[in-house]
Amino acid sequence: MNKQLTATDRFIIYTTRAFALLLVTGLCCWGVWYCLRLARYEETNDAQVEAYINPVSARVSGYIHEIHFEENQSVKAGDTLVVIDNRDYLAQAAEAEAALENARAQTILLESRISTLKNEAAVSAARIDAAKARMQHQQQEYRRFANLLAEESTTPQRFDNVKAALDIATSEYQAALRDHASAEARITEASHQSAAVTAEIKRRQAVAEQHQLSVGYTVIRAPYNGRVGRKNIQVGQLIQAGQPLTFISNDETPKWVVANFKETQVQQFRAGQPVSVTVDAFPGETFRGEIASFSPATGSRYSLLPPDNATGNFVKIIQRIPVRIRLVESPAVLARLVAGMNANVSVSK
Repeated sequence: MNKQLTATDRFIIYTTRAFALLLVTGLCCWGVWYCLRLARYEETNDAQVEAYINPVSARVSGYIHEIHFEENQSVKAGDTLVVIDNRDYLAQAAEAEAALENARAQTILLESRISTLKNEAAVSAARIDAAKARMQHQQQEYRRFANLLAEESTTPQRFDNVKAALDIATSEYQAALRDHASAEARITEASHQSAAVTAEIKRRQAVAEQHQLSVGYTVIRAPYNGRVGRKNIQVGQLIQAGQPLTFISNDETPKWVVANFKETQVQQFRAGQPVSVTVDAFPGETFRGEIASFSPATGSRYSLLPPDNATGNFVKIIQRIPVRIRLVESPAVLARLVAGMNANVSVSK
């Protein structure tokens, strides 16, 4: 015999049936919505917010004298971040300047020497003219006395005296020529030394400029507007050239999103296509963007040891293509985003 249901039992049964009906209806609606969404959109949660974050490195070695920033501080382009003790570099710069001045003084001395040698060469040229005139006079005397001796109108002794005078005048003329040639050679040598000193001045000037640059490198400044990150240094610490001191994010360039889509999802993607981006840090808020470019290779090809299927260990895995997405929000909105945040990207087909 059937037991008659009480009002409470009927209420529970009706409530259960209504709840089950609502649950099934909700699941069906969600399933239809999800299928329609799959048909209209390509989505991925393998995405991150990116920004230009570069290390701030030292260009010279030395001990840190001052630090002018704190972690996570906003800085402007040109702000002083770190000051390195520059006394050693100042001394080297002063030594290089002194060596440069010494080389320039050598140039002045060489110019004075060249001027003196040119005067000596002019004097030797005048001596040549005088010696040549005496030699020509003695040659005429020699010919005249030779004719007189042939006519026996003079004595051999006087002829010998004239011949000796001619020999002396000829020797003096040859000596004057050699002296002038020597003076010209000294001028040429001094000119070559002047060229060498000029080259040395250029070298010392380059060394002095390099030391001045090193002095300037002891003051490390912010390369652009941004925010500094982790500070890895303390006052008094010895740092080496090329050592990263901190990291700075570039606020002058907009942030972007890198979404790694499966290779089976990107067939209909194109540059400029609108994109919706949600960030886990801001649930319920959507950021507008557009596809900027596609990576020329899959992500695995950029790994340290890219896979080589020719080795025989082939396992077919769907690869992912990095897609760069340009965010088209205002700078104030983009300032809320931090590099490394997880994002979800949806692209309309």
